[in-house]
Amino acid sequence: MLFATLADELRSIADWLPTWLLFTGACLGHAYLWTVALNLLYGNPLPHWLLKFTRKIDIVFILCAPAIFWFALDLTHSNQLQWSAGNLRFWLAPYTLICCVFGLVIGPIAQLRYWLRRTAPQQIACTGRIVDVARELGYSPSGTGKRAGACRLPFNDVFRVEINEKTFALPQLPPAWDGLTILHLTDLHLCGVPDRRFHQLVIDECMKDGVPDLVALTGDVVDSAWHHRWILPALGRLRWNLAAFAILGNHDLWYEHELTRRRLRRLGMRVLGNGWETLDVRGQPMTVIGHEGPWFTPPPDLSSCPADVFRLCLSHTPDNLPWARRRRIDLVLAGHVHGGQIRFPLIGATFVPSRFSRRYDCGTFDEPPTLMHVSRGLAGQHPFRLLCRPEVTRIVLKKGTGRTF
Repeated sequence: MLFATLADELRSIADWLPTWLLFTGACLGHAYLWTVALNLLYGNPLPHWLLKFTRKIDIVFILCAPAIFWFALDLTHSNQLQWSAGNLRFWLAPYTLICCVFGLVIGPIAQLRYWLRRTAPQQIACTGRIVDVARELGYSPSGTGKRAGACRLPFNDVFRVEINEKTFALPQLPPAWDGLTILHLTDLHLCGVPDRRFHQLVIDECMKDGVPDLVALTGDVVDSAWHHRWILPALGRLRWNLAAFAILGNHDLWYEHELTRRRLRRLGMRVLGNGWETLDVRGQPMTVIGHEGPWFTPPPDLSSCPADVFRLCLSHTPDNLPWARRRRIDLVLAGHVHGGQIRFPLIGATFVPSRFSRRYDCGTFDEPPTLMHVSRGLAGQHPFRLLCRPEVTRIVLKKGTGRTF
């Protein structure tokens, strides 16, 4: 009875809508549904080969949308949807209308919410400069990997690195920390493309702005079985006043992650894993937490973590934000999603490997009691960026006024 009533409603909607609008809405909704599904899937710790296979199938399925809905709507004969049982078009009819609802109603509402996002009010300043690494070096540092050719594609911003300085005003910050600086690095993806000089020059540019108090490296350091050898020469140029902390990401898991940890420790970095340390910062304690989940388990155990102490969390993915909020983390630094890496005019990011889809694609987000900064990262497995420059961020903490939690 319920199915019959629903079918009657769908028929009435289909009869009311023009065929061209049904077709357009169905194609858009189909792409929206399957892109979000892929984003959610990539937010889970599934085998690498399965994710790659699923992504290819998903892309093909999205591209087939015009053919699917041309057939479903019988555009050649203008019969619209077929509601009589006994043929394939009957089974495609409900799905076509569901996609139409997503394409014409739910998708636009989601896009409007995306446009209306605001930077967290705790971010009171943001300045930056763009370093054209190819121009600085005098050549294109494409490297010799199998994807080096992608660096030469038109409109590719892969070598134009944005070095930002963002100031966060936090009311819970100890007064002694006013002006404390954190250099946030993430997603180096050392794999041969770009070449080693690219990474070295970026680090040198970061150091020109002064030695930071803390360095936070939030994962995906290595993306090949050979390029652990680049960790020391690329990151060995880093300097810091107090300490440097590092965690690993999903790509590190796939390539001898213990070797990556050992080499980072040789640089003097404190490799947190899924753990935490308490650091004396200008006479005040700070707890620095590492969260490498969901790929490395179990998650950090904070049962013996000092209470009423400022908590800084290095998380590879922004998906760990709910965990951080429940544990009253003050500041989360994350990467992983690369800002979507390919961003379209007006639309923004589409493929964002996160359980939240593109909600936390890049920027600073106020989710009380937690402030989270998501960096676009420095490189990627696929060396192509459209309207999404690589990013390194120097964070300046200031004693602010306002709410505390």
